[in-house]
Amino acid sequence: MDRRLHALLLNAAIFAGACWAPTAARAEDAVGAPAETPQVVEPRVARRDVSVPAIDTENFEAGLFIGTVSIEDFGSSFLYGGRFAYHFTEDVFAEASIGSAKAGTTSYEDLSGSAQLLTNSQRQYSYYDLALGWNALPGEVYFGGKRAMPSAVYLTLAVGSTRFGGDDHFTVTPGAGLRLLVTDWLAAHLDARDQMFNSDLLGKDKLTQNLQLSLGLTAFF
Repeated sequence: MDRRLHALLLNAAIFAGACWAPTAARAEDAVGAPAETPQVVEPRVARRDVSVPAIDTENFEAGLFIGTVSIEDFGSSFLYGGRFAYHFTEDVFAEASIGSAKAGTTSYEDLSGSAQLLTNSQRQYSYYDLALGWNALPGEVYFGGKRAMPSAVYLTLAVGSTRFGGDDHFTVTPGAGLRLLVTDWLAAHLDARDQMFNSDLLGKDKLTQNLQLSLGLTAFF
């Protein structure tokens, strides 16, 4: 009886071991198997060369301009002059300018034929002023699809003196302009200004409006 029981228990143990071994091996393989590494996708982006504008950091600017000035009651005349500016920041600058023109004749002089209200020297129109400017709209101007120039639309307000008709007149000059950086040191300007001063040349004191339009080139240094 004991031998039979002993043989039965031995057979049961052998059978249980045979069943447990494959299950344990499968569990061990599942636990010990390394996790799959996620695949890294490399983006294929075409790189392009970018040319950074090498704008000079100098704060001084000087140059010349030509244009036309409409002297009230005396017609339009050729104008020329120069300007010198200092840039305090990217947005604020101060500018000194001088200009000269020669006034034409009034309609009265043209109709009379001989009457001259002013001598030749008195027709000389010259001025100097000092302005404070603000770059209100900095940006870029594009030419075609490949060429871009840094630009700024600026506003100015100047005070100074204008000599005309043999007298000096205190002058206030509001204005606006466009600056284009053609190269890293050369700039082109388009300016419109209104030189306002009191004058009594025609017998009545009044505030005259003398509109000015000019083109200029300046250099940074």
